[in-house]
Amino acid sequence: MKIKSANFVISNSDVSKCPNERLPEYAFIGRSNVGKSSLINMLTGQNKLAKTSGRPGKTQLINHFKINDDWFLVDLPGYGYARVSKSVKKTFQSFIKNYFLQREQLICSFVLIDSRHEPQKIDLEFMEFLGENGIPFCLIFTKSDKLKLSELNRNVKNYIKKMTSTIWEEMPPYFVTSATSSNGKEELLQYIDKINNGLDKNL
Repeated sequence: MKIKSANFVISNSDVSKCPNERLPEYAFIGRSNVGKSSLINMLTGQNKLAKTSGRPGKTQLINHFKINDDWFLVDLPGYGYARVSKSVKKTFQSFIKNYFLQREQLICSFVLIDSRHEPQKIDLEFMEFLGENGIPFCLIFTKSDKLKLSELNRNVKNYIKKMTSTIWEEMPPYFVTSATSSNGKEELLQYIDKINNGLDKNL
């Protein structure tokens, strides 16, 4: 798939105000500072589509971007940022949860994982929430350029071992990416394109 157009449509914290169009949606979410905005910009080929920041917690709303007038890329707030107040964090959790449970157009969620770190409890718990509610998801390991290949392979292998030794019978699909080198871009877009081609266009 080649992305010919990527346009911002709307930001909000109310699922009922998300676009009415019956287009497939792919949600991107992860812990704060996991490299989500950089990944989205890399995938779309637009350096400033998603706002990047050295300060975690920059994304605080549900952001819809229409891709090729054919599907939506949904940029969701990061979770687990300790410096966000408890009341605000509760609000984030509420509308994020509502999005996943209520949004019929959602086809697949991509959970971003920083490939430099060991499996984090908050990531595993979030994926468990998705699994318990029957929400399809894939993993995206980010920042692969920050590691030696041997370290990267070891960390991914450890993640697979951790997940399949707990509640998961098998590992969900996963991608290894780098916003710097564009590693994983083609594989990820091909995956989305394949799903789109098999969908009923009326959802």
